[in-house]
Amino acid sequence: MAKRILVPISPRMPSDPFMTVLGDLARGAGATVRLLHVAASPTNVVDEDGRIVAYADQERFRLQAEGHDLLQVVNLTLGGESVDVGVRFGDPVTEILAEAADFGADLIVLGTGDRRRFPFRGGVAWEVLRRTEVPIALLRSSRRDGAA
Repeated sequence: MAKRILVPISPRMPSDPFMTVLGDLARGAGATVRLLHVAASPTNVVDEDGRIVAYADQERFRLQAEGHDLLQVVNLTLGGESVDVGVRFGDPVTEILAEAADFGADLIVLGTGDRRRFPFRGGVAWEVLRRTEVPIALLRSSRRDGAA
């Protein structure tokens, strides 16, 4: 039974069924859930005239705050019990695998957005599946109508 579950969260909120299954899985196993958001590596933000509006460290702080806000909303939806949150920067596949190792994940729960047999082929979920030895659970994470 998985005791440490890593759940990468994209910028879109997962669907209610995704959250229900994840919550039930975590409660049933008495597991600790680690929510992870991976953002692009921050760079200087410039306006149309080429002037720096925000330096990379300021942009990093903003992106980290946005990521934490998203994860806290997901955390509240899960009930907030035994949930950790983290934000990383860089390539999503690399960072998910690194977080799984750092966290000591027993299970990685990945969301897919469609009902097709392999909707994630060529995407982040597919690459994580190919490159990890940690068991993976795939859950449909968004509604078919495109609503978050």
